[in-house]
Amino acid sequence: MSRTVVIEPVTRIEGHARITLQLGDAGEVEDAKFHLTQFRGFEKFCEGRPYREMPALTARTCGICPVSHVLASNKACDHLLSVSIPPTGEKLRRIINLAQITQSHALSFFHLSSPDLLLGWDSDPVSRNIFGVMRQDPALAKDGIRLRQIGQTIIETLGGKKIHPTWVVPGGVSEPLTQEKRDAMLALLPEGLDIAKRTYAFFKTLVPKFKDEASHFGNQPTMFLSLVSPKGHLEHYDGLLRLKDAQGRILEDMVPPHEYERLIGEAVEDFSYMKFPYYKPQGYPKGIYRVGPLARLNNVDACGTPYADVALAEFHMLQESGPIASSFHYHYARLVEIIYALEMMERLLKDPTILDARVRARARSNRYEGIGVAEAPRGLLMHHYRIDDEGLITWVNLIIATGHNNLAMNQSIRQVADAYVDGNNLQEGMLNRVEAVIRCFDPCLSCASHAFGEMPIAIELKDATGRVVDTLRRG
Repeated sequence: MSRTVVIEPVTRIEGHARITLQLGDAGEVEDAKFHLTQFRGFEKFCEGRPYREMPALTARTCGICPVSHVLASNKACDHLLSVSIPPTGEKLRRIINLAQITQSHALSFFHLSSPDLLLGWDSDPVSRNIFGVMRQDPALAKDGIRLRQIGQTIIETLGGKKIHPTWVVPGGVSEPLTQEKRDAMLALLPEGLDIAKRTYAFFKTLVPKFKDEASHFGNQPTMFLSLVSPKGHLEHYDGLLRLKDAQGRILEDMVPPHEYERLIGEAVEDFSYMKFPYYKPQGYPKGIYRVGPLARLNNVDACGTPYADVALAEFHMLQESGPIASSFHYHYARLVEIIYALEMMERLLKDPTILDARVRARARSNRYEGIGVAEAPRGLLMHHYRIDDEGLITWVNLIIATGHNNLAMNQSIRQVADAYVDGNNLQEGMLNRVEAVIRCFDPCLSCASHAFGEMPIAIELKDATGRVVDTLRRG
């Protein structure tokens, strides 16, 4: 008899979702779907608001990555103003973005994913969490908490608060950096870099133990989309779009972000509130691509900082040729990016112009349409606004990093389920592996749906009629 396995919610991610696995009569997996269960609506209720409110409004989509929304939104507002922000203002924006990358990647690796890597996929779910990591490896857990604290402290030092800072404004930032604040942030970075390098060295020893997972965790051919600098280097704040195929061939290069609509279309499916972006020239669903740290490292020619460039070279050694295909290696890419972020923050803070008082360009709206694109920790984040003569929003489109990965996440859970799920002998650890591939992408589902919600913690087994025949509670 065919059955449906429901995993709800998917645990250790930001936001609420469920996974459904359709099992055939012989217990084999016939289909797998990733459902975002939260209703979207941010674009609609922003209509009629003054465009200058948009950074503060859209930041409220999420408490994990508000800095990313603040930056993309303000870049869209910069476009509306038709201004170029002062160089020091741009550098300060870069620093707060790199601090966001640091704290978010630390949260993903240490708090959300390391329980699987350290304690095992089949370990007791009651202890398979950050508290279990604390018991198993107190030093690693402490490093993770401290590294995230360093990123959050830098955000608070610049922005005034750790969550939803309002220091970044249309045209730049609201106030210049003081020497006291600069020195306080510089004092944090050596410790942060030590932790990052120590964690990276430790993780390299784990990678060989997970060859099987690397072979089945989203190890499918896709394209990769990211920003790169004009030199082809790693870029998180500004830059140009680059798209590579699964063989490493560049399909699109140095595309201005405001031309994104030529590249990206958005489809809708009835099983999820999250949109399905795709590469327009190849159509839907063939135009599948991935974004985020894995895509960024696959696309760049160099990081541009000493330790990160060494780590990037080692990253590319994971595979004999072509881009790194396995989504399991998102974890590896995050650790490389943390090293880069800490090195680059130090470089920017030591720049002799970083204390310059000219940090903001002022203007009124000078065009009716503005587009802002930045690299959030999870990948490309796009804000697109239209306004009227009064500066009021008439239309909004937000393409969230997690949304870009939607097709890939759905393919990945099917691949993992095919490899590990036995419908005739269903075990919790099998289903945890299905969840774990979603954690590789580190989805932010509040951002992707622009809403909040709550779900019960249970895994349900249903028969073909929809009757629940078994329920496995999660710790």
